[in-house]
Amino acid sequence: MSRITNQLPDPRLDLVLDRVVDLPQASIWRAWTEPELIKQWFCPAPWTVIDCGIDLRPSGLFRTVMRSPEDQEFTNVGCYLEIVENERLVWTDALAPGYRPAERPFFTGIITLSPEGAGTRYHVIARHKDEATRKSHEDMGFDDGWSICLDQLVKLMKAA
Repeated sequence: MSRITNQLPDPRLDLVLDRVVDLPQASIWRAWTEPELIKQWFCPAPWTVIDCGIDLRPSGLFRTVMRSPEDQEFTNVGCYLEIVENERLVWTDALAPGYRPAERPFFTGIITLSPEGAGTRYHVIARHKDEATRKSHEDMGFDDGWSICLDQLVKLMKAA
């Protein structure tokens, strides 16, 4: 199987979050692959996820509906590209389920989980089509937002 995730990030086009967290890989995997769990951590509070759909297979659906504090709803639809249980999850909004081209691609997400000490290295790459899109994602608060979400994920799964 070819691994699209083996490519190094391009700092002009990609954003990266890399941390070691005090959770086993299987707990993080569950948080990323069970809709009811995603709804509890996937966006920084006070934003919420009010709906999530997952068809965990290559070409399968990954959908979230986020609600802002002002009650605006934002639907994000994409599909999974690569799934290696407890190790790697790759999805994109450049394609809809069934690998149908999407209208407005924003990024491809790559989550890699690997054992490190008593915890897990959590490595995220958000790949963008151009520098302007990467900059837009960065300006939206990628670093803080994805870090807050990871903290929320860890807190949730430690309590589970």
